[in-house]
Amino acid sequence: MSFDRDQVLRAAADLLTRKATATTEEVARAAGISRATLNRHFPGRDVLVRALEDLGIAECEAALDAARLAEGTAADAVRRLVRALEPCTSLLAFLYSENQLFEGEGQHAGWSRIDERLTALFRRGQADGEFRIDLSAVWLTEALYGLLAAGGWAVIEGRVARNDFTHMIAELLLGGTMRRDAS
Repeated sequence: MSFDRDQVLRAAADLLTRKATATTEEVARAAGISRATLNRHFPGRDVLVRALEDLGIAECEAALDAARLAEGTAADAVRRLVRALEPCTSLLAFLYSENQLFEGEGQHAGWSRIDERLTALFRRGQADGEFRIDLSAVWLTEALYGLLAAGGWAVIEGRVARNDFTHMIAELLLGGTMRRDAS
């Protein structure tokens, strides 16, 4: 049987999102491999989590590229971004709640790159008069992360339909982000 690293990581993320305390035996079973194979490729939870982080960052950066953030209106770019991120939301939901990734000085530089690109999108929307200026671009970035994670969890748990994900996340975020004309 061949070893598909990304498939194993996705299965691990799906399980760990639902059950953060899953054992290596449970992770291996969810991935369809033996515990020995899992341990051979990922010797310990920390190594597995860091591999999940690498995959998550790569997928986020690919989604940012695919969303063409500099094209069109900032609101349309947000919609394209949420659509591009939807396939990896279970992974992002897991990573968002994994505190060890954001503690100390060993934080992966990829998170800063992603933050910078998202914050630049929200700043562009503010500068163009689309987005509210009373909410910081940093806050809007954090709100997007939170909504993506919550939406990912809701889809995984079957509380909302996967087909509704993009619309629900993008429109809820934009509903609070868009600048209103003073009347």
